[in-house]
This record gives sequence, structure tokens and C-alpha cells, in this order.
Amino acid sequence: MAVAKCEICDKGQHFGIQISHSHRRTNRAWKPNIRKVKMTINGVTKRMNVCANCLRSAKKTV
Repeated sequence: MAVAKCEICDKGQHFGIQISHSHRRTNRAWKPNIRKVKMTINGVTKRMNVCANCLRSAKKTV
């Protein structure tokens, strides 16, 4: 399943390297906290994928 992006800020998955205590390096992914919510935009209610940061800052009317 593909990782969803925030439809407001376009935040998506990022990749990097995780380093253990013994300095072993492995690939890892940082995934955004995406929520599926109903939002009202210009009087029209629709379902959107929104990250928790945008949801908390209330960039659109929920």
C-alpha cells in the first residue's frame, strides 16, 4: 500500500539511515501522521488525507 500524502502541505514519506548503538546502519522511513478526515472547503464537504500538524493548526475548517 502506498503511503498517503497530506493534501494541504504535501508532506510525504522521507528516507534516511538508522544508526544503532553499535553503529550498524540500516535504511528506514519516516512516515507522516496522516488522518482521513471530512473537511468543509468553500461550503463543500469532502474527505481528505491531512497530516496531524495541519489538522492541529486548523489550516482549513473541519
